[in-house]
Amino acid sequence: MSKTIKKICCIGAGYVGGPTMSVVAKQCPHIEITIVDVNAARIAAWNDENLDNLPVYEPGLQEIVAEARNRNLFFSTDIEKAIDEADMIFISVNTPTKNYGKGKGMAADLKYIELCARQIAAVAKNDKIVVEKSTLPVRTAAALKSILDNTGNGVNFHILSNPEFLAEGTAIQDLINPDRVLIGGENDEAIAALVDIYAHWVSRDKILTTNLWSSELSKLTANAFLAQRVSSINSISALCEKTGANVDEVSKAIGMDSRIGSKFLKASVGFGGSCFQKDILNLVYIARSYGLTEVAEYWDQVILMNDYQKQRFADNIIQTLYNTVSGKKIAFLGWAFKKDTNDTRESAAIYVADYLLSEQAEITVYDPKVSPERIYADLDYLNTRSSEENRALVKVVNTAYEACNDAHAIAVLTEWDEFKHYDWAKIKEHMKKPAFVFDGRKLLNRKELEDLDFKYYAIGE
Repeated sequence: MSKTIKKICCIGAGYVGGPTMSVVAKQCPHIEITIVDVNAARIAAWNDENLDNLPVYEPGLQEIVAEARNRNLFFSTDIEKAIDEADMIFISVNTPTKNYGKGKGMAADLKYIELCARQIAAVAKNDKIVVEKSTLPVRTAAALKSILDNTGNGVNFHILSNPEFLAEGTAIQDLINPDRVLIGGENDEAIAALVDIYAHWVSRDKILTTNLWSSELSKLTANAFLAQRVSSINSISALCEKTGANVDEVSKAIGMDSRIGSKFLKASVGFGGSCFQKDILNLVYIARSYGLTEVAEYWDQVILMNDYQKQRFADNIIQTLYNTVSGKKIAFLGWAFKKDTNDTRESAAIYVADYLLSEQAEITVYDPKVSPERIYADLDYLNTRSSEENRALVKVVNTAYEACNDAHAIAVLTEWDEFKHYDWAKIKEHMKKPAFVFDGRKLLNRKELEDLDFKYYAIGE
């Protein structure tokens, strides 16, 4: 008999915790869910009367929050109270790649996870099920359990791993109708309690239960396989440009093979997002730590190819603009790592911009969902130049037409649908001639732009 869960607490109100718990609250109105975060501004945004101000943009999220908020979905900064009252605690805090010390640039930084564990251990007065939701390296569950068992008040903690398989931009659909839900654990009763929650809307044959290590490793491996496909087709795009083949035609031809399938075969300026690179670097780090050098180098190549693709795109802009972009205005359309999200983590735009700024280009950015503060923070984080220099060289504007005004070239970095429907004749009129478009997402219509006398370059053509 599994334990009936009445109250859930989720630590971390970000891109995973917010949407996941909102959907659970919608599907399970009998469970009271409190999402807590140390970031008071973020919690205030989740509680904002105006749903346009929610800190995460996902199609369909506003409606769900409107329905469940203050009914059985609550957002709070009182972490201890929420932990104390909960039967089940989800940990969904950031696990960035370490930027210091041993494993720098490779290993996951688990300090936020450990702080959570210590706080849970200090507060808990009765048995808890602790579910790790953050993208974590293998064997984190063991570390969690050790901290909880050794610093707690003698209560029992059952650790479950329930990795998220959300794609940003379609997160709500992915949660409501998942391909699979993965639950790893050692205690059958705790596993059953979480299975029962998901079973309110997911058919049981899609809920897989495994041991903890399989669950954690499945998450890293799934992202590594997806990223590998992107790097594979991107490597072929470079060959297409040299030989006169068209990468879209190659993608279509191989994608029709049912063994290969057509998904994740879109050549582009490179993949972004918080998970692909981080998860592969984790995989590489784990393989190295066990002495599996060949395995580590195999997966590392996926990242190297992605970096090469971004650099190639920037180099092509420089070479095409007569080998100099110094003092030239380049318009960036898009900064988010993909359409329908305001998330910019590891976005190709950041690295292409950084490369062009080092060549003294002047960049003007338009993205329909990303704030100027976020764009400057992304560039400042690289520490390539001072934040004053970044603000002097990069302007963020409110319309694409303003961004393209007087530009020598336009670079399309995110595949926002609205870019396809612009008045491109009007844009061309206000650009420097010859007017160049570098399409990093293969989004626009080559014939339409060439008929308007644009010099159009797309990846893999």
